[in-house]
Amino acid sequence: MRYLRYAFLGTLGVILIAVCLANRDLVTVSLLPDALGELIGVNFAINLPLFVVILGAIVLGLVIGFAWEWMREHRHRADKSKAEKELHKTKREVRRLKGKQAENKDEVLALLDEAS
Repeated sequence: MRYLRYAFLGTLGVILIAVCLANRDLVTVSLLPDALGELIGVNFAINLPLFVVILGAIVLGLVIGFAWEWMREHRHRADKSKAEKELHKTKREVRRLKGKQAENKDEVLALLDEAS
């Protein structure tokens, strides 16, 4: 299974390198369309190789997706934390009740009850 993963990663690396080499031409990336940029007074544009734009868009999409999922799953993490606190509280209560129950018993019987 490990070799299959290495083969996949190697193939993916070769494909990405081929895409990068095939798309080395410069493209202009603008913040806003020209007419809107002139109207507002913000005309930001930069020349980048096309492969940088493609790989940057992929990375940006992954980051946005991970952040979106992390925010979406907040409720699940909060529920899990609440359940763990309640479980811990219940375990303490059971331990306390077993301690009260063991006060009237023989020490050997109390130890056997704790073990089970």
